[in-house]
Amino acid sequence: MGFLLILIAIAFFTFGILSKRNPTWGWRANEAWKIKGDSEPSDAYINDMKFWGSASILFGSFFLVCGLLVIFL
Repeated sequence: MGFLLILIAIAFFTFGILSKRNPTWGWRANEAWKIKGDSEPSDAYINDMKFWGSASILFGSFFLVCGLLVIFL
């Protein structure tokens, strides 16, 4: 069970770091198809992705601590 929690933590860390460093990486797949013509993500979308990246890193830390506690206790 502890190793599963650590794998979940790694997934959250990966998504979080990717969202913090490059917040526009999934914009074309998620939002761009809804808009006609050329467009770019808004500042609000970029800030939202950075926030969820930070939250994802926080959740990843929680799962990592829980996984380590399960393994070692």
